[in-house]
Amino acid sequence: MIYIDVEKKLFSSSGEIDLKVNVKIKKGEFIAIKGSSGSGKTTLLRIIAGLEKSKGEIIVFDKVWQNEKIFLPPQKREVGFVFQDYALFPNMSVLDNLLYVNKDKKFALKLLEMVDLISLKDRYPQMLSGGQKQRVALIRAIIKKPKILLLDEPFSALDPIMREKLQNDLILIHKEFKLTTIMVSHMPSEIYKLANRVVTIEKGEILNISSAINSLLGCKGSEKFSIEGKIIDIIKADILNIAIIDIGNKLVEVVISEYEKEQLKIGDIVSISTKAFNLNISKKG
Repeated sequence: MIYIDVEKKLFSSSGEIDLKVNVKIKKGEFIAIKGSSGSGKTTLLRIIAGLEKSKGEIIVFDKVWQNEKIFLPPQKREVGFVFQDYALFPNMSVLDNLLYVNKDKKFALKLLEMVDLISLKDRYPQMLSGGQKQRVALIRAIIKKPKILLLDEPFSALDPIMREKLQNDLILIHKEFKLTTIMVSHMPSEIYKLANRVVTIEKGEILNISSAINSLLGCKGSEKFSIEGKIIDIIKADILNIAIIDIGNKLVEVVISEYEKEQLKIGDIVSISTKAFNLNISKKG
C-alpha cells in the first residue's frame, strides 16, 4: 500500500491555494489525476518524487519516504518520472541514455524490443521523432525498476495515432512489470483507457476519487450524456444564436437561446448535456 498525506502552499494564476492530498494507492494500480490547470497536479507528482518538499508523510510499501523527521532524496525513492519534454541526454545514443540509468544492457535491449526501438538504439535524440523520444523517455524511467511510475501528461504533444501507440505500450509495460503508476492527464479517452481509478483535484483539494467510468461518464438525473468544452465564439445566423465550442480539439456549433446568449461569453467553460431529448448548455463554476 502507498499512503500519501501531504500539504503544500501553492501560488497559481488564480492566487494562493493550499494543496492538501490524502490518498491510499494499492500496489499495481494505475491512478489518473485530473483537474484544471494550476490545481496542483504536477506539484503532487514532484512531491512524491522528492523534487519538492511539503508537510506530511509518504509511506511506500511500509518504507517511509517522508515524514517530520525523514526526507528521502529523489535518487533514493525508487521512482520513475516521465516528463512532457523527454529530458534525454542529447550527446548520448538511445542505448546509452538507458545505460546511464542502469548498466544492465540485456534489460535495456529487452525494453527497446518492447517499444519497437531496437533498430534505433545507436541513434541520438535529435535524430528521433517526438513519439520515438517519448518511448525512450518511458523505458528510461522503467529501466530503474521503480516502485512507482510517475507520468506528467507524457503524450499530450503527440498526434492521435502516436498517442494511441504509446498508450498501448504503456499498458503492456504497466502489466509486464507490475508497476504502480500515477499519471496526470487532461484527456478523458486516455484516462478511460489506462486508469483503474481517477483522482480529481481542484484548487489543491481532492474533489472525488472514483473509477474511471464513474468519473468520466457520470451524469446527473436523467441526463443521457454530459461533455465539457470552451466557447470560442458566439455568432448570429439568421434568427439563431450559435455558440462555437471547442470540445476535445474539435469545434461544434450549438444553438443557444437569447437568455443563454446573455449569460454566456467567449472563453467560458461550459457543460453540454441532454435531458428529455433537449440539448442544454450551462456555464461551469
